[in-house]
Parts: sequence; structure tokens; C-alpha cells
Amino acid sequence: MIKYNYLRYPGGKAKAVTLSYDDGSTSDARLAETLNRFGLKCTFNLVGSHVEREIGLTKEFIRTEILAKGHEIANHGYNHRGMDRIRPIDGIRDTLDSRLTLEKEFGIIIRGMAFPDRVVSRTRTPDIYDNVRSYLENLDIAYSRIASGDNDSFELPTDWLSWMPTAHHENPQLMEYIDEFLALDVNGQYCSRRSPRLFYLWGHAFEFDRNNNWDRLETICEKLSGREDIWYATNMEIYNYVEAYRSLIYSADGMRVYNPTLLEIFFDVDGKLYSIKSGETLRL
Repeated sequence: MIKYNYLRYPGGKAKAVTLSYDDGSTSDARLAETLNRFGLKCTFNLVGSHVEREIGLTKEFIRTEILAKGHEIANHGYNHRGMDRIRPIDGIRDTLDSRLTLEKEFGIIIRGMAFPDRVVSRTRTPDIYDNVRSYLENLDIAYSRIASGDNDSFELPTDWLSWMPTAHHENPQLMEYIDEFLALDVNGQYCSRRSPRLFYLWGHAFEFDRNNNWDRLETICEKLSGREDIWYATNMEIYNYVEAYRSLIYSADGMRVYNPTLLEIFFDVDGKLYSIKSGETLRL
């Protein structure tokens, strides 16, 4: 009998929240302080040349208040150049130079990215996207966030290199989306609709300065934080966990599963929660 099998986040949770903020301006310092206070996780997408010259955030701040506090830093191009307006060879160089710079400065592996400057996506610019996607894969970029498509589907991406967020923080419907997400009982849905949900917020911290509305960030954080049914994670933590779940190996009849990954994975089979440790084989 074919069963419904759905990923569950660490601890068996069915919902996750992540944030993604671009450019690494000085305003990101206040953003980081606020997120740390509320216990939210963010991916900070940094421009390689800015980090090198310490335009915006200092390297020390990135180390102590972003990386040391459990956030992620990701690639946002070396010169923040729109990849739909430059030659592929220039896009390759801009992406690679930024990755090399960030990895050298902070001694970590950088595989995440947010497209700089302009939207590149498989729906809006399919030919350009296919070209860009091919070289991002060769550059070992695991995921790349686009900057469009606000909606309340709360779905995980079907294509990691065209990862669509839930909403920008200035979306006029944002609070409605948050309330809908928080009220959602995933496990109470009909069996074919129990897929895990993700709330993914993005923006630029300097927009809070420009619009003089840091109180909006406080409201967002107050709403989203402190929930026992939510996993708070960076973009890369979500990517790694979902890919680990997708790497589980099943027997032909689906009654045994083997976990070849290093992570403990939680999943739901017809309403029953399972967890499988690294290297374990489990009978369902």
C-alpha cells in the first residue's frame, strides 16, 4: 500500500522560519541585534568587494554578531552586478570572486547565494536563467534566492537555484501572511496536504532606515518568534536538512529506510512521526 511520506523538520516540527537580507550595509548591525534578541535566524547576503574594503559591516562584526550567533553569510556577487545584464564569463567571475573572498576572510565554505541587483528566475527570464543556472551549478552554488513572487503558499522550493521567498517585509499583506502561517495546523490537514511549510522573509535592512519603520521589524519578530512548533533556521540549514531527507534510501516495498547522511531526519508517514539517525536502517 502506497503511503504518504512527508519531511518533518528537526524535532518533528512541521513549520520553519528563515530570513534573508541583502548587501551588508551598516543597517544590518541593527537588524542582527534585533534578530539575536528574538532568536530568529537569518542569511546575510554579502557583496564580496564591500566585505574586502569593509564598506558597511566590519569583518569583526560579521564574525562576532552574525556567524558566532548562528546566522549564515552568503554570496551576493563581488560587485553586485545584475546577472541578466552581463556576459556569462563576467557572471562567473563575479560569483566566484565573491565566494573566494568570503571564504578567505571567514574560513568557512560559502555555497549559498542571493541574485544581486535584478531578478533572474526560471519564470521571468527562462533563457537567461538556464544559462546562469548552468554555471552556478559548476561553481558549486547550492541555492540562490530570487527577489519576487510574494505569496502565501509557504512551500519549499522545487528548484533551489530559483528559491522564491514568501514575502518582502514591506508587502502590505505581510501580517496577514504571518497570521495565516502561524494558525496553520499542518498535521491536521487532509493526508495529501501535510507537506512541511516554510515562512521565508527577505529585504534590505537599510529600507527600515529609509522608511523610518524599525517598529515594523519588531512587530514581525514578536509575531514569528518563540513558537515551539517552528524551526528557526538559516537558508543553508534548510537546504542541508531537506537534501538529507531526500537522500533517504527505501526498500522496494517502502517498508525499510536507510539514512546515509550525517543528520537525524524526522518524517511523517500516514500521520505517524518517525526519526532516523545517521547510519540507521528503520522498519516502518
